[in-house]
Amino acid sequence: MAATYDFPSDLLAGQEELRQVQAELSVLLKRLPWSVEPLDGFSDDTGWRLVERPASPGWTDDEQAEVEKLRRREHELVVFVSTHRYWAELAGADRVHARSRLKHTHTHAAPPPGGTEPSP
Repeated sequence: MAATYDFPSDLLAGQEELRQVQAELSVLLKRLPWSVEPLDGFSDDTGWRLVERPASPGWTDDEQAEVEKLRRREHELVVFVSTHRYWAELAGADRVHARSRLKHTHTHAAPPPGGTEPSP
């Protein structure tokens, strides 16, 4: 039987916010041009695969500020979660397993009221 852990509510909240910030940052970065600075497009077929990029208009000051804000918050949350006092209660392999379980707590959460559990 798999071990269960009684994670403190602030640690669970920090992990959930970290997951949300990382998802938001991922969506933002996929939407933005490939280059922060305006650059011409290019095509390179000298490597083992073809690499092509269209011209990039670069990021606006607002886009750069939003990415910086999310990266800063992500860093704060990573530090909070990874240095939480809860980890001092565990040792060795048990600590490693608990950290892994924490990262997947959202997949083991109860289904939304009136709904069904999403398929994995």
